[in-house]
Amino acid sequence: MPVKMQLARIIISELTENQVIYLQEVDGTREFPILIGIFEATNIDRRVKEDYEPPRPLTHDLIVEVAQSLGASIDRIVINDLNQSTYFANLVLVRENGEEIEIDSRPSDAIAVAVTFSPPLPIYVAEHVLEEATSKIP
Repeated sequence: MPVKMQLARIIISELTENQVIYLQEVDGTREFPILIGIFEATNIDRRVKEDYEPPRPLTHDLIVEVAQSLGASIDRIVINDLNQSTYFANLVLVRENGEEIEIDSRPSDAIAVAVTFSPPLPIYVAEHVLEEATSKIP
């Protein structure tokens, strides 16, 4: 059963190549970091700040527009696997007839899509991923 999470922190450092986002359990105390690129971290950070409206649609806006144009809405994201320190995720789309479609995605891109919505889309993490991710944190 996937666990509902929320974006807890975004750490951006110009001194390193990898940036860090932290996901925290909504109804619990577990949290874990995911290393992401500067482009994704910057987009996520801008979107969670109040009143940011990009002058032109960003890639994550394009994903939302394409889904809507095809008669689907993005319902949630699910981080569903962790393999050799790499996280895997799906964007879950729902067509007008209720059919769900799962689209493979990097977690950073999925989270960037999630925060384009107000309020942000739900973020879920598979229990086995959460257990493995949190067991590595001292």
